[in-house]
Amino acid sequence: MKQVEEKEEASVYQRVVLKDASPYHYLKVRLVLEDESTRLSAVELKHFIITGLKTLFGEVGAALNFDVLKYDEDTLTALLRVYSRGLVTLWSSLTLLGSYQNKACAFRVLQVSPFLLALTGNSRDLQLD
Repeated sequence: MKQVEEKEEASVYQRVVLKDASPYHYLKVRLVLEDESTRLSAVELKHFIITGLKTLFGEVGAALNFDVLKYDEDTLTALLRVYSRGLVTLWSSLTLLGSYQNKACAFRVLQVSPFLLALTGNSRDLQLD
């Protein structure tokens, strides 16, 4: 009898699930403009996104706290950081932005992750030698 009791204690399994492990989410986005000669600075890009938030969600949306961590003016690619609770708000605003200076545009969300390190590389572009 003693051996059976010891066996049962050894097979105890505990599942641990971490929800909202990170307070932030990171988005890698690219702005596609109809007029490809148009260039934006990082400040203009942030102002453009805030304007889109204000248009869609009003003053409350414009108050959403997000950061432009990295921006490449040549490719119009940006790395954004937003609190996890504001991810859907920011993403929907980016999706519905359709014009910049009366020219058609679109944001393409390339990658999203709660971990910044996950956006440093893309496994689809990995070249093994």
